[in-house]
Order: sequence, then structure tokens, then C-alpha cells
Amino acid sequence: MGAPTVRGYFTADEVRAAEAELFKRVAEGVPMRRAAHGLAEVVAAELRERTGGVAGRSVTLLVGSGDNGGDALWAGSMLRRRGAAVSAVLLAPERAHAKGLAALRRTGGRIRTDPGTPDLVVDGIVGISGRGPLRPAAAELVAAVRAPIVAADLPSGVDPNTGVVDGPAVRAAVTVAFGAYKPVHALAAPWCGRIELVPIGLTLPEPNLAALEPDSIGAHWPVPDALDDKYSQGVVGVCAGSARYPGAAVLCTGGAVAATSGMVRYAGTGAAEVLAHFPEVIAAQSVEETGRVQAWVFGPGSGTDDAARERLSQILDSDLPVVVDADGLTLLSENPDLVKARRAPTVLTPHAGEFTRLTGREPGPDRVASVRALADEWQVTVLLKGRATLIAEPGRPVFVNEAGGSWAATAGSGDVLSGIVGALLATGHDPAWAAAAAARAHSLAANLAAHNGGDAAAPISASPLLHHIRPAIRTLRALTRPN
Repeated sequence: MGAPTVRGYFTADEVRAAEAELFKRVAEGVPMRRAAHGLAEVVAAELRERTGGVAGRSVTLLVGSGDNGGDALWAGSMLRRRGAAVSAVLLAPERAHAKGLAALRRTGGRIRTDPGTPDLVVDGIVGISGRGPLRPAAAELVAAVRAPIVAADLPSGVDPNTGVVDGPAVRAAVTVAFGAYKPVHALAAPWCGRIELVPIGLTLPEPNLAALEPDSIGAHWPVPDALDDKYSQGVVGVCAGSARYPGAAVLCTGGAVAATSGMVRYAGTGAAEVLAHFPEVIAAQSVEETGRVQAWVFGPGSGTDDAARERLSQILDSDLPVVVDADGLTLLSENPDLVKARRAPTVLTPHAGEFTRLTGREPGPDRVASVRALADEWQVTVLLKGRATLIAEPGRPVFVNEAGGSWAATAGSGDVLSGIVGALLATGHDPAWAAAAAARAHSLAANLAAHNGGDAAAPISASPLLHHIRPAIRTLRALTRPN
């Protein structure tokens, strides 16, 4: 079936190096013209969608002193040729891109000191070289905008590499990425809005940050063929739940049941509750009685007492892939050697607080570097939860899954996710792929549950999320079918 396909995200330094190489291959000004043409096309499409046309509509450009300002000015001149009324606010008039400004003026573009009341605004204040929040003058200008904003390459004030917003910044309706996706486009998606890529001819390296393409996930998701039986499709063991948290056992086991067509074995005190919801599960009271499995999930609602610690130790002593979540992570924060000595694949699935307990430090602004550091130090696969979930494996690119919303931010949602990861591991999939694919299906299920067949979304809990896993998988599978 071939290797999974990915969407790469490239740092500012990687993009600048690619641009420097491009400048040697093409005539001066060509890359900027390409970027500006793509930007103008997107702005024109937005005007048609929002107002019904381009001619006679008004656009204001917010222009900084760098190349992004030049991109905006050139795009403004192209929009003027289509009949739009285009004005530019120059934040640093003496350093505005000279050729771009001349092009705008030649086509009848105007210069103004405030954004006015346009139909659309183009953010060309700063580009990938910008760092930190908007300066006071730019912040005041952006605060006065009442129209939708189309950002040139990235929203100004948002860090291009980390997506951090630590002060005033542009919140765009659409972001037009020039030449390559940058980390900001995945890590700060709420600030970017819809993202449109405009190719400009860059030759890019292998990415260090990437997202699995949805159709690739669908193509590689395990489904039974003519020679499969319940054992060959993967048998996952789930050790979760306790007298205090029986629901965690149900949710984690349910995630595993919904993810694949194999078998789920449950070990723990929540057997009665699990069987009441999923009679197809094979339940036992202890790890020893569970029977043969091909991967384990441990931790949701398991408790942190001596008995739970013993069960975790017993599972980690095996040569099987293991997913550790929730209470299991708390136990590992006290006993990290249980994992550091393992040779078999281990997947840790912390949220930010659990990450801090494991490492003694918060993920901080550079979440990609932090998750990569933990994976390298402990020699494990780490899935750091968030709207942009990150999956790191030693020596490999970090996967990112931008959820498209925060509907999965609800109690018990992580229990479901760990069950999905474990089920995919039991089918023999690579740990990083299993974690990234599970995160994608999980976030899609949350979005389906929130909309539940309608246009308006509503908050969800973990139970309806569980019921939408299979529809999410069907959606991903459908992407692989020929049109």
C-alpha cells in the first residue's frame, strides 16, 4: 500500500534556506510575484464568497516594512486591476517595499492612515522573521479593524515556529501560506483560520514536523480481509478503571472495541460495567487471567496505590507494546525506570499537567521541542494532548494533529483515545503512526459528535464521542475511494 503520506511543516530557517536556493534559479522578483498572485486570488475568492463580487468592493492592506508588506502591495495592485478599491496603511512608510508600493500607486491604489470600513483587510505587517507580539502602533491599527482579515503567510504577532501568542496579534479568517506550511499553521490554527497554500517553487527538505494526511490514515487503517479472523486482527488488553472510576474502564475499553475488528480483553475490577456495555469483550479480574494479547493499555482510572503500581510493573515487564495513560503516568512519574529500561514499544499519552509531572517542567512555549526531548530522554513515543496534539518518537519527525476544534476537551475523552491507540498497536502498526492516526480519528469523532448531523455544534461528553469513532473511521476510509 506504500508509506503513509504526510503534510510537512517547515521552520522559518528551513523556509529561508529554500528561498535562498530559489532566488538562484529564478529572476529577481519572481517569487514575490508568485506569492502576491496567489494572495490576490484568495482575496478575490473571499470577496466573491462574502460580497458577491470583486469589482467595486473595498480592500485595505496593512503593510509592514518586510517582504510580507511587499506581497500585500503587489497583491493590492492586482486586485485594483480587477476593479477593487484598494487602500494601504503603511506602518513604516520610509521602509515600505518600493516596487510593490509603486505598483499599487500605478494602478490607482491609495494610501491612508486608518483601516476605514473595507469589505476585507489583508495583513502584511510581519512575516516569518517577525517575533513577539504586535508593536503598539500595529496593535492599535489591528484593534480598529472590523472586517475579516486575510493574513499573508501567517497572522502577524503569532510566532512562526511555536505558534505562541503572548500579546496583541492578528486573528485571521484566512491565512495564505507562501511556498510551504509553517509550524504556526498547525500549532496556532485558531489564529490562522482557513489555510490556503500558494506554491512558489521552493525545494524543501524532509520535514521535522508533519501531519498524516487523512486519506493516508484511511488507506492504512486496519480492516479485515478474506483470510483474517478475530485473532489475526489484533488482540488488545485493557487494564483500567477502579471502584472509584468504573467509567474509565468502560470508555477506554469502548475506544478499543470501536477502533478495530479484532478482540479486546479487559483486566480489572470494572468487568461487570464493561460487559454491560460491551458483551463482546473478554473480561478477567487480573492481568494474569487475561489471556494472550498483542498490546496493552494501562492507566485510565486505575488508581495509584500499591496494587495499581504492581499491575503496571507486571505489564511493563512484558515484551509487548504498552500504552500508558492517566493514573499510569502518575505512577511513572514516581518510577520512571519502569519505562526507561524497556525495549518494547511504549506510548505515553500525557496532557500538559501530566507532562509536567513526568518531567518536572511544563511543556512551555516550544511544545514540539519539549515533546521531542521527553521522547529522546526516555526512549518512548510521547503523545502530548492538546488542540494540536503532538506525537514524538526518538530520532523521527514529530507528528501533529490539529483537531479543528476543542470538542474533545471533556472528561473521559483521553480514556477513549488511549483505547484507540492500544487497538492500533495490537494490529502491528508503528507506535507513532498508531498514536497519530488515533488522534486524528478521535478528533474527527469529536467534531462529528458535536455537530451530530446538523450545522450547529453543541458541547459533548465522552459517551457520544465513543459512539462516533466508527463513523469517523468510515469517513477516513471513504477518502481513499476513487471518485
